[in-house]
Amino acid sequence: MAAASIFDGNGIEARYREIREIYLSDNRPWVIGYSGGKDSTCTLQMVWTALSALPAEQRQKPIYVISSDTLVETPVIVRYIDVTLARIAAAAAEQGLPIETKKVTPNVDRSFWVNLIGRGYPAPSRRFRWCTERLKIEPANDFIKERVAEFGEVIMVLGVRSSESATRAQVMSFHRIEGSPLSRHSSLLNAFVYGPIEAFSTDDVWTYLLQNPSPWGNDNRDLVAMYRNAQAGECPLVVDKTTPSCGNSRFGCWVCTVVERDRSMEAMIDSGEDWLEPLLEFRDLLAETQTPEKKRLYREFRRRSGHVAFIKGTDTPVPGPYTLDFCKSLLARLLETQVRVQREAPPGDDTLLIHDAELHEIRRIWRSERGDWADSVPQIVRDVLGRDLDWVIEDTVAFTADDRRLLDEVCSDRSVPTELVIRLLDIERAAHGLKRRHAVHTRIEELFRQEWRDLDAVLAERLAGRSIEEIEAADLEDDEEPQLPLLEPRTGAAG
Repeated sequence: MAAASIFDGNGIEARYREIREIYLSDNRPWVIGYSGGKDSTCTLQMVWTALSALPAEQRQKPIYVISSDTLVETPVIVRYIDVTLARIAAAAAEQGLPIETKKVTPNVDRSFWVNLIGRGYPAPSRRFRWCTERLKIEPANDFIKERVAEFGEVIMVLGVRSSESATRAQVMSFHRIEGSPLSRHSSLLNAFVYGPIEAFSTDDVWTYLLQNPSPWGNDNRDLVAMYRNAQAGECPLVVDKTTPSCGNSRFGCWVCTVVERDRSMEAMIDSGEDWLEPLLEFRDLLAETQTPEKKRLYREFRRRSGHVAFIKGTDTPVPGPYTLDFCKSLLARLLETQVRVQREAPPGDDTLLIHDAELHEIRRIWRSERGDWADSVPQIVRDVLGRDLDWVIEDTVAFTADDRRLLDEVCSDRSVPTELVIRLLDIERAAHGLKRRHAVHTRIEELFRQEWRDLDAVLAERLAGRSIEEIEAADLEDDEEPQLPLLEPRTGAAG
């Protein structure tokens, strides 16, 4: 839609009337998704202006302004959104608007660093974008579900525009309620979606923002400058898988490896934010681990399930998680990056790249799931940060680095995989002191089903199996029987 059709005549006033009518039509609370970008700012500003025209006694229905913090947002944006949310809360209270601000974050066990460094998940890619659901969709949806449980139904007010995402426009059209500006949420029961700027073009959004001052005291020209410096778009509040990806977004995660180059971060550094350069270096390190010829340097050949799967038609294993040794180097490098950024950041900026709770969870995973008898996390933190956290003291049977060295010697003498014995001992340790131990045998049985040989042995068996099948196929040909399609031998299930 052209800008003239929105701003000529009473186009904006008609939008304001629609917002007021929907707000007053029922008791369902509103949840406004705010990312700090142009679309969500325009949406919130229009809602604010429209409702400010209502008498105070009619402005009673609660409005929640939520912002999704993945805990790996670009520090400049974190600061901008924190300041803005504080201004929104203060201005709403002063002006008598029932607006409450809330930042939603992923649970610690679902955070980016716990998954990548703790569990060894590889850096996200287009084919394996594991981060979006865990870091964005789940936290926002958890908040919405809480409001649904409290009020029965909610209306989500989003800065979505049909001209920006064809897929999103199609989904909204499919879920549109006949005769209503609302749509049903694509996946959440009792949640409805309203898009006040759905018909806006990009020019419409900027025209509105530059012609109407921010009611909570921001300067929208600063927002224009941020976009100009970043040369990129925004990252919307993601509430389902149809929401467009952030990609090169200025308002996205600094660790994003879904794109080949982070031109947004490069543009920020070029525009004067030199202190962000260590973040770009770390992000490029993660991107390097996705290079096909280098994956074997960083990743296990077994999947997280403990099995080996092969790329179809080849003898190349599907890469598994990052090795524990590489995860240790990543943690040290991340903490070193944090120290550099904090040293070079502008005064008053206390950027934290990884939180203490995440370090505790990584330590727990390494100790209980990855056989880290050396208890490496406290030592890495001490070496890089020069301090100790309030580490949990294990009250169960605990093994040490010396125990690991001794076990390596014993297993080597008997040609037994050390990792297998470690996992068996960890199962026993986890069950130590329990009265009911019925699950122990099941876990041991599952462990023995996993692949514990080295890659050479697995490949040798695979090649031997193929040779047998080729001989059988040749025999069939000699007997003039129809040749059957050969099946690839299984060497473990996919993870």
